[in-house]
Order: sequence, then C-alpha cells, then structure tokens
Amino acid sequence: MTKTQNNRAWFLVLPVLVLVAMNAIIPLMTVVNYSLQETFGDNLFFWSGTDNYVAVLHSPRFHAALLRQFAFTFIILLIEVPLGVAIALAMPRAGVWSSVCLVLMALPLLIPWNVVGAMWNIFALPDIGLLGWGLNALGINFNYTNQPVSAWFTIVLMDVWHWTSLVVLLAFAGLRSIDEAYYRAAKIDGASRWAVFRYIQLPKMRQVLIIAILLRFIDSFMIYTEPFVLTGGGPGNATTLLSIDLVKAALGEFNLGIAAAMSIIYFLMTLFVCWLFYTLMTQGKEDAA
Repeated sequence: MTKTQNNRAWFLVLPVLVLVAMNAIIPLMTVVNYSLQETFGDNLFFWSGTDNYVAVLHSPRFHAALLRQFAFTFIILLIEVPLGVAIALAMPRAGVWSSVCLVLMALPLLIPWNVVGAMWNIFALPDIGLLGWGLNALGINFNYTNQPVSAWFTIVLMDVWHWTSLVVLLAFAGLRSIDEAYYRAAKIDGASRWAVFRYIQLPKMRQVLIIAILLRFIDSFMIYTEPFVLTGGGPGNATTLLSIDLVKAALGEFNLGIAAAMSIIYFLMTLFVCWLFYTLMTQGKEDAA
C-alpha cells in the first residue's frame, strides 16, 4: 500500500517561520550589511569590507568594555549561583510556607528592568537613599555617582537582588525532582548533610544548574537597561558595559558601521557560549545514559 505524503502541515509552521524571519533573520542580515559598509549621513553608504571588524577588534575602547562585561558577568555568576542554591536548599519542600517562599522569590522577576534601575537609583543615593545614607552613616564613604567602586558595588548588588530568584526557582525545581528513595538510602547509610548535597543533590541538579548559568550568562552579558538607568555607564566609563558602549557608538556617535560590527562580534561570542553550554548539557545526558 502506497503511503500518501501530506504537506499541508507546513502551513501550520509557516506563521512561525515568518515571525522568525521578521524578528531574527532579516534584522541580522541588515546588521551584517551595515557592518560591511560605511556611511557619512544622508543615507549614503560605501563598501568598506572587513575594515569595521578590524577596527573593533583592535580598539582599546572595545577591549575595555569587553573586559568590564566579562568581569561583571563573572562576579554575578560567582555570587548568584551559590547563593541561589543555598536559598533553595533552605526553603521548605512542601506546605503553605513553600508556596509563600516561591511567591516571594518570584516578585523581583516581575518588576520591569527600567523600574529596577530607577528603584536602585533612588535607593542608593548618598543623601536620601536608604542604602547610600545608611552606608555613609556607618562611616563608609559611598557615592555611586562619582566613585567607580561604589558604582560597581551598586550595579552588582542590584543584579543580585533582581536575578538570584531565577537561580533559586530553577534549583528548587531540581531539588523537588529528586526521588525520596535517594534520601532514605542516605539516611540508612548515615550520610552527613554535606554528603547528601555532594553525592545526591548536586549531581541531580547538574542539568538545571547548567541551564541557570546559561540563562544568567546571557542575561548578564546583554544587560543594558538597569545599569544605564542607574549610572548611565559612569562615573566616566567605569560601568560602561559592552551593550552600553554599543548603543553609545550607534546612537550617540552615529557610527553605524562600527556599531554593527560590534553587534555581530557580540552575537558570535554569545552564540559560542550557548553552543558550549549545549555541548555540556548533551554530554551530561550521554554520561548519564
């Protein structure tokens, strides 16, 4: 009996393909086009080849922004992942208090990014903000508007407050998925609390933690709104992360070729990290199998 192939199902996928093309492929191709050309205004473009990429890769300004970006990402991952796992371990597994904790953890994630920046802008003001006034009252010289260390402390603290909840929720879901039989066996063997975490909870949460680290890396690597509203990239260029520097080049200086080349390099770095994490996740599944 001959099987008839029905291709009408492609019509169901077609709207998705159109949306992906409109929101991803076409804008990406436009940026690639800009990155290979130079403009002097009046909508006149001149072919420049890879000159913009060479200029970006040899730019001390780009290197400094990239270094600040990696430093910020490394710091917040170093804080948020262990802190999120610790909070998830301390939360009750069931009952009404478990629901209360989950709601409280989800609240920071519901606040829009620009509102978060505005909140911390007021909260950290040295004269009237609770954080700034409190630190200065304790004898700590704190002013994020003109002190690079204070500015970095503020944006890191803001990001930890805003996004640690995501790690908590993912880690809590990973903990809830562990079969109780493992805990009963550990109790029979007399395993310590650390041994249970080291040999049961942490290995079982491996995939979830990789996802959490990947999401936090991507979010932190493309962060823009919160630090821009809070510090504007200042004082000076102290908190000018890669995204802020890119926007300054594109909109502030109208250097579209350089900004487009920087965007493509930015995109490729993020894509490489995503591929790396995907490889780790699939490798983990193969090892488990």
